[in-house]
Amino acid sequence: MSQERETIKMVQRVRKLRGQMDAIERSLTSAGDCGDQLMLLAAVRGGVNSLMGEVLENHIRFHLADGAKEQIAPELAEDLIDLVRAYLK
Repeated sequence: MSQERETIKMVQRVRKLRGQMDAIERSLTSAGDCGDQLMLLAAVRGGVNSLMGEVLENHIRFHLADGAKEQIAPELAEDLIDLVRAYLK
């Protein structure tokens, strides 16, 4: 996937996170249900972790593996991506 499409995909994720944060704010200001607020917060946390994983994966692919000045082996790049994904779960 091209870097431009990856960027568009990540911006869409940020917009989704913004919508989720707006929902949390509405719930807090209207004295919404605490359980619902916690579920919204957990969704945002998961979304942020997922987005962080995407950004790190793109960094590894575009700056360390594919055509970078100091390129690392593709196998090492994949291992690093797997490690990051496992850490962010």
